[in-house]
Amino acid sequence: MGRGMEDFRRYAIYYAPRPGVMAEATAAWLGWDLARGRRVPPPALAGLPAPLEDLTAAARPYGFHGTIKAPFRLATGQSARALNLAAARLAEGLAPVTLPRLRLAEPGGFLALIPEGDETALLALGAEVVSRLDAFRAPLTVAEIARRNPERLNPRQRDLLDTWGYPHVMEAFRFHLTLTGDLAPDMRAQVAQVLWDWLVPILPEPFVIEDICLVGEDAAGRFHLLSRHALTG
Repeated sequence: MGRGMEDFRRYAIYYAPRPGVMAEATAAWLGWDLARGRRVPPPALAGLPAPLEDLTAAARPYGFHGTIKAPFRLATGQSARALNLAAARLAEGLAPVTLPRLRLAEPGGFLALIPEGDETALLALGAEVVSRLDAFRAPLTVAEIARRNPERLNPRQRDLLDTWGYPHVMEAFRFHLTLTGDLAPDMRAQVAQVLWDWLVPILPEPFVIEDICLVGEDAAGRFHLLSRHALTG
């Protein structure tokens, strides 16, 4: 028997590519198909400094995605079905976001794809999703706050964490599509070269965020696509 929409411990709003070449390639790279909720075999790629499954282990459970509203537990009295309905209604009033392209980058100690171009519309989309669905989010526990390392946050990020449950939202939102876990600098360079040759040629131009996706985290910490809502505003 399959899982119902209410059978997940946390929920989030993602960007995830629609079915096609990009979705298939990135699912294979990470080894987890978000849409089908299953492991997939990795591609056979030469030149990697370690097994691909090791390089992507930290990112795998989340699937290939761009976070728009970070994972949260449902507030008391809320349901996943109500959240899904609210996300669908919200998407009806939001316009797609178009950016020229994606590029490979190192936003931290990991590799990711980030958009090029003016991100004003993307920041506005993120702010709308975060704020208008926040009634569904349970307050952070002490342990959840501690996992965000609040002592490392600047005052504004700490305020965002307290207000919205995540420090990288509103003007601090930095949209990215994670491709690896943390890697040593020399390993990042080697992996980036392989990615550049294999993945970048199939990336879309322009890059369009056409939907918001409701995803759920199962008991094992793996995320599943629950519903997709086209941005039609």
